[in-house]
Amino acid sequence: MNAQKPGLHPRNRHHSRYDLDALCVANPSLRDFITANPKGESTIDFAEPQAVKALNKALLAHFYGVREWDIPEGFLTPPVPGRADYLHHLADVLAESNEGQIPAQASVLDVGTGANCIYPLIGHHEYGWRFTGSEINDAALTSAQAIISANPGLSRAVRLRRQKDPSAILAGVIHKNEQYDATLCNPPFHDSAQSARAGSERKRRNLGQSASDAANFGGQQQELWCEGGEVAFICKMIAESQQFARQVLWFTSLVSRGDNLPELYRALTQAGAVKVMKKEMAQGQKQSRFIAWTFLDETQRKRWAQSRFKG
Repeated sequence: MNAQKPGLHPRNRHHSRYDLDALCVANPSLRDFITANPKGESTIDFAEPQAVKALNKALLAHFYGVREWDIPEGFLTPPVPGRADYLHHLADVLAESNEGQIPAQASVLDVGTGANCIYPLIGHHEYGWRFTGSEINDAALTSAQAIISANPGLSRAVRLRRQKDPSAILAGVIHKNEQYDATLCNPPFHDSAQSARAGSERKRRNLGQSASDAANFGGQQQELWCEGGEVAFICKMIAESQQFARQVLWFTSLVSRGDNLPELYRALTQAGAVKVMKKEMAQGQKQSRFIAWTFLDETQRKRWAQSRFKG
């Protein structure tokens, strides 16, 4: 039970294999989905959406104190260890401007918080941060609000804000005179519905499912694809970020494909970003990364930290 998962951040709670007995205590419904692998070891069927959802409920309850969590059918069930990794690396980015100390009072904007509200749940538990979650989908917004309302203490730490303009990302969400220490985003990475279906098909084959299997990997259109894919989405966010250059310390976004980075770096140079960082992440065989950019120079970043993090 103590085998290490390669690549996870040192502070990530998910380095060891899942202790299924402990997780079943946290969420007894998980026991219905436990099976034996070819070696006779207990596991769950990761191709079964309900099993993955039950595992998520258990992980969030056991590790992060989230007692009530659910998402509507058809929405993405996020991988908890990978989502936690983004937040831990983001904490390191914020610490760089704060004499190496992770700020306990950070205010973070989660762009497209989704029905699962996963980043605010983990980030508030791990670091005490406050979150604003933006969302364009009414069903996702309702689901995220239900999670917040069902868990005592979260309503003081997490607020939701509807993005009313489907063509905007940051505009209309960041209000005048507001400041955020960081933004984070898991953008849609496919460029069309056809591409998204092909991705689900590859995932199905990798999990050994036949074409007749009815498992649904979930995901709404705005979670999975947009015109131009993640490059177009992130480039638009970069362009919009210029409007809020003095209201946000660090803008960040996941980038699923490494070969998309050169175009994004060009967009950041054109936008006038003062500093750009890339944080590599890995969970097992899956490689990922996020980019972070700021329009503030080193002196301005230190002043920001002194005024925002020392109070």
